Amino acid sequence: MWRRLNSLHLRLTLLLLLAGVAGALIYAGVSQWPLPQLLRWLHTDLALTVRAPMQVGIYGGLLASLIVLLPLAFWLAGRAMAPVSRLLRALEGAVASYRDGDFSFSIAIDRGDELGRLIRMHNALGHTLREQRQHLVQRELLLDTVVQNTPVALVLTDAAGRVAYANIASRHLFNEGRSLHGLDFSALLAVAPEALRKAVESGEDALLSVEMDGSEETFHLSQRAFRLQGRPHRLQLFRRMTRELSRQEVAIWKRVIRVISHELNNSLAPISSLAHSGAELARRGEIERLPGVFATIGERARHLHDFIAGYASFAKLPAPQSKMIAWAPFLEGLALHCRYRLATTLPERPGRFDAAQIEQVLINLIKNAHESGSADDDVTLSIVQDGRELRIEVVDRGPGMSDAVLAQALLPFYSTKRSGTGLGLALAREIVEAHGGRVLLANREGGGLRVSLVLPQTTAR
Repeated sequence: MWRRLNSLHLRLTLLLLLAGVAGALIYAGVSQWPLPQLLRWLHTDLALTVRAPMQVGIYGGLLASLIVLLPLAFWLAGRAMAPVSRLLRALEGAVASYRDGDFSFSIAIDRGDELGRLIRMHNALGHTLREQRQHLVQRELLLDTVVQNTPVALVLTDAAGRVAYANIASRHLFNEGRSLHGLDFSALLAVAPEALRKAVESGEDALLSVEMDGSEETFHLSQRAFRLQGRPHRLQLFRRMTRELSRQEVAIWKRVIRVISHELNNSLAPISSLAHSGAELARRGEIERLPGVFATIGERARHLHDFIAGYASFAKLPAPQSKMIAWAPFLEGLALHCRYRLATTLPERPGRFDAAQIEQVLINLIKNAHESGSADDDVTLSIVQDGRELRIEVVDRGPGMSDAVLAQALLPFYSTKRSGTGLGLALAREIVEAHGGRVLLANREGGGLRVSLVLPQTTAR
């Protein structure tokens, strides 16, 4: 009940009623009483020349009422709008503070009407925004602490290619520990290792090895484009894989030892058993069964020899014998072993590499591309000579590789196939690095994998 009596609506109603009563009283006073009687008294008793009361009329009374009522109405309107005006000014200051990110503004006005309820709701909103802002700041601080101290180098660039955010690892990687904020990222890449620069310019995820501080470092590069606050940005993540790859290589070598031991036992156990059986047959004079025993021993020995030879070919890779190779006959010979589509024109200059080893690498890569489920026409071979480097690429439109597989694909004996030996890509890496080059793996936009062989080219003497 008190809320209804104390409501702004009731107050405005009472003020309008007061203004109406005042107008009626003023009109009555001008046209009926006491103004006409006052004028008559002045005219008769004081003998003053004034206008007769009956001549004031309706319009004169209205005019006189208006003259008296206007100041009264102005004063009443000011009284009625004063709290609203104060509240609007306070809300204007609050909105300006919120726009500047300051949510500590509260309105210190205690009222019991609708304006009071609006003020309390506004103060409650400010309190909620302050709490959310505090929680957001704490989360941002935690996230920034985690990102800044992660060993993965993180660089965020804007549409102009300038660094908008970079963590500690990226500062050490690109700028000797100094801040990267606002710098042109392409200028930083210009003085970085060439393999790193080309991998970033490709715009795709990649696994690459670069020479840094006199040693070889392996990086896994992830790149993503997105919009931040309505503007395009690009995020690059450079993850050092050298230690992890070393740990994984140790684990894989242990696995290889177990596999070889298992295979040796599976072959040597029946050979030993058959040799004992053959000796027993010879002792008893049952020589007609000996050829079968010896044949089985020979079959198991050949299987063991083939198994060991496959691993030995990887461990005893001969040094490459590089020489000038004409492209037309090289590709004709390659076409006898695998199907592919040449996606570029042949370079004018011949390449310099070990033809037999690079041919074996390309045969394995093209075979893998077909086994990925890619259509035959989508398995393409590209050959590009770029200054002192020769880039040979095999691409397909298969499912590509996940980040986990991409990070381990070049490790020896790592394979996602049940019957795979895991030697194809590892052998390709060994051959290419023996040539002084590098192997790059990258997923393609729209699906598929790109395997790039980058070989240095020197002029023959």
